[in-house]
Order: sequence, then structure tokens, then C-alpha cells
Amino acid sequence: MDLDLALVRAFTATAGTLHFGRAAEALGTSQQTVSKRIARLEALLGVRLFERAGGVRLTEAGERFLPAAREALAAGGRAVGAARGEQPVVRVDTWGHLYAPMRTVAHVAETLAAPRLEPGAGRDWPSVAQALLRGDTDLGFGRVHPLPGGADAGLAHRLIRLEPVDALVSASHPRADADALRPVELRGDTLWCPAPLTRLDFLRHFADEFWITRREDGPNLGPEHLVERLRGDASCFTLFPADAPLPGGAGLRSIPLVDPTPLYAWSLAWRGSVPPPRLDAVLRAAAEAGRARRWLDHRPGRDWLPDSDRAALERAEKP
Repeated sequence: MDLDLALVRAFTATAGTLHFGRAAEALGTSQQTVSKRIARLEALLGVRLFERAGGVRLTEAGERFLPAAREALAAGGRAVGAARGEQPVVRVDTWGHLYAPMRTVAHVAETLAAPRLEPGAGRDWPSVAQALLRGDTDLGFGRVHPLPGGADAGLAHRLIRLEPVDALVSASHPRADADALRPVELRGDTLWCPAPLTRLDFLRHFADEFWITRREDGPNLGPEHLVERLRGDASCFTLFPADAPLPGGAGLRSIPLVDPTPLYAWSLAWRGSVPPPRLDAVLRAAAEAGRARRWLDHRPGRDWLPDSDRAALERAEKP
């Protein structure tokens, strides 16, 4: 049986929207054309892919067909690119944008001859995990941690970088002139979180580990809002990567944390069953960039990582 990829594309577009009109809009065609293509695909396969009564939803056969359909479209795109001699493109969705993930992606891209990395902005790890599982992107880059309900099942990841984090405080903070601070010295302060703490796994683990009981959160409105919040309250602090440029600069102090030093773990993630094209080349480039910049250096007993990050580090250190 030969599959017509135009029919498959109509199916995946409709599966992604569960609406024939929006699928037609995305494909730049008419709703009638989309409906006819799906009907032809169902006739070819001999199964119903959608239930249409009371709204559009996938049948069990449609659910089974969807991952393979996305793989077929991706393979078709790679085949066309290979025939034309085009450089393969790997899409990378990043998250954790306040911590500037593109700094690391840029170093990997500089080291990589091919494929070309095409960065995109994800909302957070759960949304990027779903995009990976749907086949909407090839790689994710940010801090990976277990998701509720096994929402990350089927994904693989590799630790790329361990980055020390500092305490970011107002210049009027009582310990703003300190050369370094121990995390336990922050127990009387308020940890400011630029999103609900339930969504900020690293900050939540840090606060629990070091008994930071005073916690406040607000919407993530970008670096400027974070700066204004810290400047306006001398009792507040947040955590910020030691190597990242300070947002706003003036009026803030970045103080190294010691005994122990918290490390933020950056990882690449991908769909385990269907690795992206040239994954090995991307991982080699990341490892090369990491060796040159000592991204995975750490001091057992003197650095702190959440348990899931420590497990990822142990896997990365295995020969």
C-alpha cells in the first residue's frame, strides 16, 4: 500500500486542531478538500480515523496512526531535502527564558558544522515535552525533570551543562556587599519566584532543601519586571545563573552561593522512539563545546543538585 503524504498531512493537521476548518486554514486549502482527503485516507486504510458526531475526535485507530503519520511526514521532508542537497535542519525549542538558554545553544551551534539548528521559544518544559511527543519539534533544551502523570514518558535526554547560580538581590539588601553567601543564610529572606512555585521545579527543590519558608510568586513578565520587584524589596532574593548577563544591571547585586553551590542542570531532550536527524552530531558538538568550557565540572560534596539532576549527572559520567 502506498500512502499519499498529502492525505497524511490533512490527517495530522486535523488531529492537531480537532477542527476541520482550522486544519484547512493551517494548510492553506478549503475545509471541503481536507474532509475529502481524510475520507480517502480512511478508505485506503480501511478504518475510521475520526469520530465526527458531537465534535471531531480521534478514534482508537486514529490515536494509533498519529505518531507513525508524523514520522512519515518528517521522513518525507528529510528525503526531499536530501535529494535537493539541502543542509538538514534540526528544530530546538528552549524554555526557562529568564535564565537565557540561548547562550548555551549558540555555543553548540558554533561548534556544529551540520545539521543547522533552528531555535524556537517554548513556554515551559511540559509544553515542550508535548511538542516533542507530537513531532512538532526535534529537540528541547532547558532543565528537564519528571512530569506529573508520566507526561514525559517516551522522551530521552542528555545532560549538557551544569551552571552555578547566584543569589540576586537589591543593592539595599542587608548582605548585598557579601563576597559569598551560604544558602542557609537566606532562610530569613523571601524567595521571589517569577511564576507559581509549582511550575518552578528547581526553585521549589532549593527552597525545600534549605528551609526557605518565605516564598512569593508572581507572573513572569520578563527581566525588567524581575529587576523592579527585587529593587523594591530589600528582603527579597531570587536565583540567577552566575554566567548570565544581569538583567537591568544597576541596583542589583549577584552574590555567589557556597557550601554548597547550587547547580542548574541544562539538558537536551528528544523523542526516544524517533530521534531527530543527525542527533549524534548535535550531541558530539554539545560535548565538544562543554569540554572546551568545562560545562560539566562539579565538586561532589561541595555542590548541590536536586535528586533528578544528580541522577542525570551520574548517567552522563558513565563511559
